[in-house]
Amino acid sequence: MTLFECISLFVAILFITFYIIWRRNKNVLTPNWPIIGMLPSLFHNYSRIHDFVTLIVKHHGGTFHFKGPWFTNIATFIITSDPMNVHHILSKNFINYGKGSDFHEIFELLGMGIFNLDSNEWKQERTLLHSLLKRKNIEIILIQNIQKKLENSLLPFLDHAYKSVQVLDLQDILERFTFDITSTFLFGLDPNCLDPYKFNELKDIAFLKAVSEIEEVALFRHSIPKCIWKLQSWLQIGQEKKGKVDEENISRFLHRCITYIKVNEDVDESNSCFIKELMREGLGKGEKTEKYITDTALNLLLAGTGTISTGLSWFFWLVSTHPIVEAKIIQEIKDNYLAQQENSITNLSMEDFDKLVYLHGAICEALRLYPPVAFEHKCAVKSDVLPSGDHVRANTKLIYSLYAMGRMEEIWGEDCLEFKPERWIADNGQIIHVPSYKFIAFNAGPRSCIGKGISFVQMKMVAVSMLWKFHIQVVEGHSVTPRISIVLRMEHGLKVNISKRCI
Repeated sequence: MTLFECISLFVAILFITFYIIWRRNKNVLTPNWPIIGMLPSLFHNYSRIHDFVTLIVKHHGGTFHFKGPWFTNIATFIITSDPMNVHHILSKNFINYGKGSDFHEIFELLGMGIFNLDSNEWKQERTLLHSLLKRKNIEIILIQNIQKKLENSLLPFLDHAYKSVQVLDLQDILERFTFDITSTFLFGLDPNCLDPYKFNELKDIAFLKAVSEIEEVALFRHSIPKCIWKLQSWLQIGQEKKGKVDEENISRFLHRCITYIKVNEDVDESNSCFIKELMREGLGKGEKTEKYITDTALNLLLAGTGTISTGLSWFFWLVSTHPIVEAKIIQEIKDNYLAQQENSITNLSMEDFDKLVYLHGAICEALRLYPPVAFEHKCAVKSDVLPSGDHVRANTKLIYSLYAMGRMEEIWGEDCLEFKPERWIADNGQIIHVPSYKFIAFNAGPRSCIGKGISFVQMKMVAVSMLWKFHIQVVEGHSVTPRISIVLRMEHGLKVNISKRCI
């Protein structure tokens, strides 16, 4: 047999094999092909990856074993939306599930920050950051920053835009707003990304754009074998080239902010900020400390920017497309006498916000349906068995989908796809407590979000201030779909028209 005949025979056998597999699996959601596994299905549905994962885990009863290309770091991993599995991973057997080496490589930009740490290093870092966030002066600084930016930036910006009858990208505006607040809180430096006097010319800002783009690169690294994105990184092509530029832009911004703190450290002792407080904690000096401060600042900057603005964007979209919900929120503000004076709306106390039960329910509903972080990633240290009966081998990657969990009938009932703030309110008018392993927007167990309380306060302050003064209407025909990213931003922004509210 000639070489040509051998090759022809091999190709024919290969074709027949793939045809048989295709016929057998043509009605299967994720056919498992030889060598390449289920990767083609993932790529085919990548543009709607969050809904595709939801469909898969529903079809398989809440937990699915994904088979990737042979001999790669994604050869096998487990995807789950089962709350009992999540409770087991994040709480009951917490010690057995860490970040894993893949996580550290995917998120190498986070360096020595808290999101990249495990074990004792993580415990020490969490204890330190939690103690700082609980300080009364730190809480006061943040609340004052939010009030100041509302009064001097966001509300005047919207007022000017309303008078000019301009279509706005509310997602972009909220991202600029929260970035300014977080930067001022962390560094005492306001980058002024949302200038109320430049509502007609909002230009791209390199470091702000880099924050969202770097999250897209992280999801890309989750989706393909490590050898491919490592090769792209070495060749500086594709997503990895964009990620490198983003890293440089973020690094320049952080260097500028930390330099600002050091230069002004002895000038005004009364002008405090979070990173200055962190630097005063006796951390010493040297290269390691410099990197630690930079990495911690970056972790907190990412945590306080994209997640809050994304949560608010989905909230305003849902409220604007549900007029009855909007009317109930406005009525609740009226009923609690929170807006007797025009200028008092941005100066509400914590006690005032506690009275806004329906608003709290509406925010929880938005976070349930559109959690700012769509999925989380863990890695098993030792072999284990999940409550669902699924076996987990050592070093197996597990992904729990927060997005899918908000769409599970087993957790939320047959109306799980509906936006119903009432599901959070008991007959006695109090908020219903839902276990964190079911309502997972702020994570659960020992690694639950230490900024949950202040995040709710910030979202309520923005929601009350904007809804009280303005009626928000989504531009007719505007497509609202999730972006393919770690943080669940809107792919095409949130295009809206605003008008003055007549109370």
